[in-house]
Amino acid sequence: MSDTRRRVKVYTLNEDRQWDDRGTGHVSSTYVERLKGMSLLVRAESDGSLLLESKINPNTAYQKQQDTLIVWSEAENYDLALSFQEKAGCDEIWEKICQVQGKDPSVEVTQDLIESEEEHIEEMPETSPLIDLPSCELNKLEEIADLVTSVLSSPIRREKLALALENEGYIKKLLQLFQVCENLENTEGLHHLYEIIRGILFLNKATLFEVMFSDECIMDVVGCLEYDPSLAQPKRHREFLTKTAKFKEVIPITDSELRQKIHQTYRVQYIQDIILPTPSVFEENFLSTLTSFIFFNKVEIVSMLQEDEKFLSEVFAQLTDEATDDDKRCELVNFFKEFCAFSQTLQPQNRDAFFKTLAKLGILPALEIVMGMDDLQVRSAATDIFSYLVEFSPSMVREFVMQEAQQSDDDILLINVVIEQMICDTDPELGGAVQLMGLLRTLIDPENMLATANKTEKSEFLNFFYNHCMHVLTAPLLANTSEDKCEKDAVVGSTKSNTICPGALRFMRRIIGLKDEFYNRYITKGNLFEPVINALLDNGTRYNLLNSAVIELFEFIRVEDIKSLIAHIVENFYNALESIEYVQTFKGLKTKYEQEKDRQNQKLNSVPSILRSNRFRRDARALEEDEEMWFNEDEEEEGEAVVPPVEKPKPEDDFPDSYEKFMETKKAKESEDKENLPKRTSAGGFKFTFSHSASAANGANGANSKSVAAQTSPASSNGSSSKNATLTTAVTATKGSLVGLVDYPDDEDDDEEEETSPRKRSRLGS
Repeated sequence: MSDTRRRVKVYTLNEDRQWDDRGTGHVSSTYVERLKGMSLLVRAESDGSLLLESKINPNTAYQKQQDTLIVWSEAENYDLALSFQEKAGCDEIWEKICQVQGKDPSVEVTQDLIESEEEHIEEMPETSPLIDLPSCELNKLEEIADLVTSVLSSPIRREKLALALENEGYIKKLLQLFQVCENLENTEGLHHLYEIIRGILFLNKATLFEVMFSDECIMDVVGCLEYDPSLAQPKRHREFLTKTAKFKEVIPITDSELRQKIHQTYRVQYIQDIILPTPSVFEENFLSTLTSFIFFNKVEIVSMLQEDEKFLSEVFAQLTDEATDDDKRCELVNFFKEFCAFSQTLQPQNRDAFFKTLAKLGILPALEIVMGMDDLQVRSAATDIFSYLVEFSPSMVREFVMQEAQQSDDDILLINVVIEQMICDTDPELGGAVQLMGLLRTLIDPENMLATANKTEKSEFLNFFYNHCMHVLTAPLLANTSEDKCEKDAVVGSTKSNTICPGALRFMRRIIGLKDEFYNRYITKGNLFEPVINALLDNGTRYNLLNSAVIELFEFIRVEDIKSLIAHIVENFYNALESIEYVQTFKGLKTKYEQEKDRQNQKLNSVPSILRSNRFRRDARALEEDEEMWFNEDEEEEGEAVVPPVEKPKPEDDFPDSYEKFMETKKAKESEDKENLPKRTSAGGFKFTFSHSASAANGANGANSKSVAAQTSPASSNGSSSKNATLTTAVTATKGSLVGLVDYPDDEDDDEEEETSPRKRSRLGS
């Protein structure tokens, strides 16, 4: 309990000559550069804020009173006082003050007081001698109650009363009177004792708490607090504490001091939380020492248990033993839950040691077992323990699961057990699932992952997670979007192979909502909009949830101006969507697309004159001879992409195949679509297939690319004499598959002219 030695309350004297409580904190003496001298600093115990910063002036008169008070005048009409919880702390600070002023610490006043100060001190009633207590008799209880109640508004008088109660052993005498009153059924006396004991608690004095909460006195204190005058009938708190509340020892505790401390802490916590009424604004600071008393008790309990490794080892052994019955295991888990809750009272360095001890003893493997059990109460307590560990050190948990993966199957990994519990939460409000989701998010959050010289936790753990855990996390989503599931949820009139599930559409909307270009490139590369548009078209004119969800998806892309997705949608699907006019979403997408193209053209026109596209737009026959010679030489040097796509939207697109399919399906559509509405192909695929189709993935277009490369590469090695021939060969050889790059359906009559057209040779398009 050494932390309480310098625990103080700060008081200031107000205009009404009353002492105001400015807060409780810990005092220290240190040199402050700004004040150019040794100073008294008090920092609040609640948040560490500065309650007092006062330079020890050589000429200021400091007074030491009652062994635990130091009083002085900071300025005219501004008096300060420090009330120490312990005499030892007061003596230490007094010695520092005397040292600065060159005085003997045995003095009670460091300077001779001037006349006004003497008068001022005499006016203070708080500096009078100790309070005289009435004799402890039945007929004096009302007088005692009035005295205790009257001093609560004066900090100094509270200190004096506390000292008087402590010196005369008064509390034990009062509790003896309680037994007499209860035996005589003296209701009036019991009501007075309630006021007295409650008032003594509000004196906020640790030395009094030690007496009141001892094994000898605590139950009588609880008894006094049962007789609240405002209640028609007394409460039965003692009956609850002795008969209803049972102390469960999961493992027998042999240390009698530890047992006594656990009993005391539980009962004092009960007094604070259950018996005492919620303090008023005036009383809210009166029980700060009671809170501290409980706090330090918990610190001692955790420390004593932590040091007893034999006890903790036995607890872990029983927790993981298959022979342990369910009731026993439940008690063990609840013990650890409360144990971890108590640990939050420890200082950071002590808390680190506490959790490292638990990790050393095997808390994580134990949790892996109990979190997979059927008992809901056990799983809930285990989740709470796991949350303490994740909050303490996500890295420690990550390191454990990565090491565990080397020895265990994926299904029984701790992190996969957590995911399973999250997915299978039976609570209608998903309370447990939400808690586990937060813990999982913390574990996979790259922002709190360590990066050291020897290892990069981010790459190691995320690789581990994708390899061993991602399939467990995504299993419900995949199950919800399986063909069987989608067949049940399919829109009437759609085909099985092209149905879209609500789970899949929501998932895609959430991904697009991230506005992450990595995901956007993946969506366009996989042509993932095709089934979405198919579903919209199959839905026809029905106004339902599916229709609204799909429209909202495209509207979000338009409003947020996601350029890569807008370009992909307009270039590949606009012909199918332009007939949808009951919303302006798709026309808006086209407008955004055209605006972006205009901006790009403006950028193109701003390049240096030698690179401007004017010469590319002129007829080849109108080129000057020297310009043609320069162009050919330039191509000889480059030797790449002899037939590049001029208006290709993206370098990786294999547009020619798509365009041929577009022209074929457009003609078929004109002959068979009588309703003038876009429909599917007979195979169920979308008519305007994006370039990254299944054939592209299987290498069909890759072959075409190779043929172009094989035929164009000699241009750079054979010199200018063979370049034109190579160009002609390339165009001719790939006429059927690559015409979309250089020829358009309405330009077939100009083949000879286009063979040498600078438009085809432009490198700006690539």
